[in-house]
Amino acid sequence: MKVPASQYQCALGRLQPQLTDLEAMKRNGWRDQHILVVNESDERLDFIEREIVRRIGERLYGAGGTCHG
Repeated sequence: MKVPASQYQCALGRLQPQLTDLEAMKRNGWRDQHILVVNESDERLDFIEREIVRRIGERLYGAGGTCHG
């Protein structure tokens, strides 16, 4: 005998965060506060641009790839 799935929704469901459009958040951050968030491996960048992003990141925050702490 198959029992249909319950349609009951948890009362806490409305408190869960909504899905966020990350690209829109990045775009607004740049336009409003001049904060740039760039993934080093973003396919929209060419080789030179990815290398520049990597070098800036390493200069400001140290070599990537490992986390000590």
